[in-house]
Amino acid sequence: MDAGQEVRLEAAPYCCSTCDGGEVPGHGMVRRNRKTRSLSTSSASSSSEYRRTQSLHGPSPVTTFGPKACMLQNPHAVMHIQDPASQRLTWNKPPKSVLVIKKIRDASLLQPFKELCIFLTEVKNMIVYVEKKVLEDPAISGDENFGAITKKFCTFREDLDDISNRVDFIICLGGDGTLLYASSLFQESVPPVMAFHLGSLGFLTPFKFDTYQSQVTQIIEGNAAIVLRSRLKVRVMKENWEKKARVDEKGIILTNGDIESSRKAMQYQVLNEVVVDRGPSSYLSNVDLFLDGHLITTVQGDGVIVSTPTGSTAYAVAAGASMIHPNVPAIMITPICPHSLSFRPIVVPAGVELKIMLSCDARNTAWVSFDGRKRQEICHGDSITITTSCFPVPSICFRDPVNDWFESLAQCLHWNVRKKQNYLSSEDEEF
Repeated sequence: MDAGQEVRLEAAPYCCSTCDGGEVPGHGMVRRNRKTRSLSTSSASSSSEYRRTQSLHGPSPVTTFGPKACMLQNPHAVMHIQDPASQRLTWNKPPKSVLVIKKIRDASLLQPFKELCIFLTEVKNMIVYVEKKVLEDPAISGDENFGAITKKFCTFREDLDDISNRVDFIICLGGDGTLLYASSLFQESVPPVMAFHLGSLGFLTPFKFDTYQSQVTQIIEGNAAIVLRSRLKVRVMKENWEKKARVDEKGIILTNGDIESSRKAMQYQVLNEVVVDRGPSSYLSNVDLFLDGHLITTVQGDGVIVSTPTGSTAYAVAAGASMIHPNVPAIMITPICPHSLSFRPIVVPAGVELKIMLSCDARNTAWVSFDGRKRQEICHGDSITITTSCFPVPSICFRDPVNDWFESLAQCLHWNVRKKQNYLSSEDEEF
């Protein structure tokens, strides 16, 4: 099948194509599976149906093996293999609203922020959303000339106002942290994100602000490539232990020594990584790591990093992990300074469920953070469940997903920078 082809397995249960509607033991006659193509997929001849394309992704694998063997199909599964070169932005309706995210109290961003907002409101007639604390900056609130523009803004407050269904796309001004912050504002579907490089590193911010007017215009017109950056869906279960209380005849609250527990759940969407570490303790971190319900190892060291492919070039690469392209569906597990010579970073499929718990014989508690935020303590009985989220971050590319990634490797991390070896002439070979 072609790259970009979506296959819906509608027949239940289905054995394989070689059965041709034959009987499956215990189920009688079954229908053959139907195939539906996405709008971006062009028809292909049967001779090239399983031929490898020129993209980074191969075709969907054939699931019949020899004359009689096949893979048991899941009737509820949806397989979608997307060619990175075909990931293009399109609008169902023209965009009318934009969220502008600016690094707080950064004087170097004041002028670009004002220019961009004036352009969006006055030239493009867009509804501009800005976080309320951004406008509380004295350098902005005290500017009388810019005051007429700020009156047209729609403001919101983090964790208090829901703007998930109001914003058509996002523009970030700053470094990689602004993109991580934009991701944290949307716990489900995320609007397309256009990130300008006005920070320090800029691995996730491919656009330069010099030509922002033409670049923003292209985005509004739907002329852009996107890369879907997968996120992690994280669920933290906290075990709250409390002593039972009773009230005596005089109204005095007494405890009888009995303890009862209650569970509190918190959920996060993480773009880079989940970090579990030993916190302020001088002891080794001692946590158990489960994969799909099976204990695979106990991490003894400074901690462990569970990251997305996007996060593979952040904390994980500093801890010795490989760098993975954002289009690769995977989860990375990287130990932090493990007390073992054989504990290497590993990559697991994106669909698995990871669970991290404090080992029963751990000497101290652990601490967890999500993209460097929401840091909290993990005690005995608490658990952290991690899997791939259904809501990726559609990051707008400067050129395309492949070229942008290698450009970031070269410019930001100086990947494979080395002084070139001199040419060896025929005269030199004689010596």
